[in-house]
Amino acid sequence: MEPVSEPLSSNATDAIQHLIDQIETVIRGKRRQIEMVVTCLLAGGHILIEDNPGTGKTVLAKTLAQCISGEMGLDHVVFKRIQFTPDLLPMDLIGTHIFDDRTKEFVFKKGPLFCNVLLADEINRASPKVQSALLEAMAEHQVTVGDTTLKLEKMFFTIATQNPIEMEGTYPLPAAQLDRFFMKIYFGYVDEDVEMNIYREYIDIAQNLVELKQKLSMNDILSLQQHSSQVFLHDEIVRSVSNIVRDTREHQDIALGASTRSGIAFLKCLRAYALVKGRTFVIEDDVKDIARWVLDHRLMYRNKEGRQKALDGIINKEVDRLAKLKLYA
Repeated sequence: MEPVSEPLSSNATDAIQHLIDQIETVIRGKRRQIEMVVTCLLAGGHILIEDNPGTGKTVLAKTLAQCISGEMGLDHVVFKRIQFTPDLLPMDLIGTHIFDDRTKEFVFKKGPLFCNVLLADEINRASPKVQSALLEAMAEHQVTVGDTTLKLEKMFFTIATQNPIEMEGTYPLPAAQLDRFFMKIYFGYVDEDVEMNIYREYIDIAQNLVELKQKLSMNDILSLQQHSSQVFLHDEIVRSVSNIVRDTREHQDIALGASTRSGIAFLKCLRAYALVKGRTFVIEDDVKDIARWVLDHRLMYRNKEGRQKALDGIINKEVDRLAKLKLYA
């Protein structure tokens, strides 16, 4: 079976690249991380960004939100930000009933979860009770208020940031919630040259954030998500994803392996990543490029020393197998 020959629409390719390029005017030296965030958006998932304070996690989330939110008619994207704190309550996310003096009845006032793009800032500073409220929204695109279930928007994308769990005042996210994030990425510090460039141009960068233009509307994003689901996946690449997921359950250094849901998220991200790269088919290198971002946070390791080696060994074995097959030769 061969990949579809019809090229990706130049308009779609240009829209994705213009989005990434505009984000780079604010977030310098992090194109790979930006691509991963856009990949999760097009895959219809959610993303978790972890690193130390001051590395640009929140600014990246705000920048993306501004690039896809705006007032383009009825299909504009609604962006909300929640600063997670230890005293946050579930009703602060979901909303609550308030008494209407005019009708003499209690009416439900929706909380910030009713949006299209949610920035959950420092998510691991809230209590487990609040985490559980967010879990339903992320997993099922709905929230429950008493006996009533309310649907969220068709496009609901969560960008969560967290500080390392070793830092004071943080709670570890439950495994069930981590599994709802399609990817977990690490930001890291930029190299010396990029950092010097940021110091020289920080005023211009701040101005760029203010002047960001909307690049995609909600309908554009929903269309690209649909296009992503049609990207060609060779059966051998599907087999490799299955092999990687199953091998994580049998590796001696991994106490808890990846679930079937992990494999589905992996396949969705592969298709979306190919789209970000301007292709209508997934190639072997895509597996290596995103496997760790998709799987690492879902696994429990027996020891820290074997963490990097265990998953890399599993991934490299399958990448080597695919290389020998020469799928598109």
